[in-house]
Amino acid sequence: MKKSLLWVGVLALSVLMVAVFSFAGCKASTAAETTEAAKATTAATGKHFAGISIYFFPGGAEGGPFESVVYKGAKAAEEDLGPSVTYVWSGWNPEKMIAQFKEAIAAKPDGIAIMGHPGEAAFAPLVDEAESKGIIVTSQNTDLPGIEAKYVAKGFGYAGQGLYSSGIALGKKSVEKWGLKAGDKALVWGLLSQETRGLRTKGCIDALEAAGLKVDYLEISTEINADPTLGTPVFTGYISANPDVKLVITDHGNLTSTVGTYMKASNKAPGDIKCAGFDLSSASVDAIKSGYLGLVLDQQPYLQGYLPILQICLSKMYNFSGLHIDTGSGFVDETNVGVLASLAEKGIR
Repeated sequence: MKKSLLWVGVLALSVLMVAVFSFAGCKASTAAETTEAAKATTAATGKHFAGISIYFFPGGAEGGPFESVVYKGAKAAEEDLGPSVTYVWSGWNPEKMIAQFKEAIAAKPDGIAIMGHPGEAAFAPLVDEAESKGIIVTSQNTDLPGIEAKYVAKGFGYAGQGLYSSGIALGKKSVEKWGLKAGDKALVWGLLSQETRGLRTKGCIDALEAAGLKVDYLEISTEINADPTLGTPVFTGYISANPDVKLVITDHGNLTSTVGTYMKASNKAPGDIKCAGFDLSSASVDAIKSGYLGLVLDQQPYLQGYLPILQICLSKMYNFSGLHIDTGSGFVDETNVGVLASLAEKGIR
């Protein structure tokens, strides 16, 4: 009897061990199958943020020195991350930006990355409309602080400079670099008429006046804003009427990269008038190397393209709040332009 019970026990244990090893084999097989299934799913769906749709505003005209760098940054983010992006060119015209933003809302994308040039009063009701429809909005280049505060929890961020502080910084650096004195004359050519964007121009003027310089101001017209070459007769006319001007600050990336053309048309040699401005590009690198452009504050526009795309993707998929990132960089002049030249030629810096 005991022998029979022993065999029964051995048999039961054997069955149990077979079952355990069989189950373990099944688990190993299932884990392997799951890994392969995950790989297949990744291959089928493509990039990490594939399926997200975005409208992106690079700001100016296709091919412009500044906005082309913004575009390349956004395009790189599109290729790296996988969303579908529609690019909207506005010629730096605030009224056109508003009309195009309305069209973008009507298209019902997942997100819209805007340039803030039209200002908060113009944008506020439209951002309200977009947000009410579940569209994530974020801004680049020109911030909209009131709107950002209202919708930061829903992904409204900012990628760009601190505008007024950047203007102050360039004005101070210009005075320091060239040893300008109280009573010296300077021209600031900018965009004071634009509510928020004009803060950078104001910063330039305030810094120069604080140093005792006499500052003349010219507003960049809508036409010159879109095509800086049209500014040549404006520049030459001013120089002809003000031969004692010692400094010109151009508060616009595309005008800054065109100062060589302006100076040559005015029959001025490199350094006859000190020229400073914003934004590094391949054209501004050439202007620095030629000696016509002496100083640039680089706001790294490539990041103003890449980061808003990333912002919308993160907010859409993971409900991340808005990220406020000051892309303003250091100064570039003849002493360090060589380090960045190759990157600028590629449209990265």
